[in-house]
Amino acid sequence: MSNDKIIERTGYNIDDQFATYFITLTIVGWVDLFTRKECQEILINSIKHCQKEKGLVVNAYALMPSHLHMIARCEEGGIGLSNIIRDLKTYTAKQLIKWIEEGGIESRSEWLKVVFTYHAKYNSNNSNYQIWKQDNQPKLCAHPIFTRQKIAYIHNNPVASGFVDEPDHYRLSSAAAYVGSDLGPLEVEIIDFGVEEGYVKT
Repeated sequence: MSNDKIIERTGYNIDDQFATYFITLTIVGWVDLFTRKECQEILINSIKHCQKEKGLVVNAYALMPSHLHMIARCEEGGIGLSNIIRDLKTYTAKQLIKWIEEGGIESRSEWLKVVFTYHAKYNSNNSNYQIWKQDNQPKLCAHPIFTRQKIAYIHNNPVASGFVDEPDHYRLSSAAAYVGSDLGPLEVEIIDFGVEEGYVKT
């Protein structure tokens, strides 16, 4: 059985803390928190902090209403990708809960509390609310073909959802960066695939 299949089955294994992975962070119940600009900013600013202070390198991403797709790694000398993802989810969960409880601008606040309380009941690691699903679905980007497919999938997600007609028109993704624009809010390290002709996947 290949490593990719093992990772896909368990959803928890980041075996090499400095390798590149395709990761999906999802709000429990697929709640569309990120339709709110304030929630977008909480997550985006936290990612920026991880890039600046913890060694996170983002190669591609798309922030959708209920989830974040990302291809990322931790640079050498950083705290490791698992630790970054853990810290990112912990901090943003607290900030999102604070926004729901104290913001006074979320018309669905009572419903959101019910949803997040319900999911917390089934996870002993949470006290009152659970915001993020535990499974980040990490998949190792070990081959150029796989990585290119995942980047295309990430960038086409907003198109498939009907938000935009072209991938690079979506502001909350790295698609524009891959066509030479700086439309997106995050710094992206573009993957240069070079020449793939003759490459044999092993």
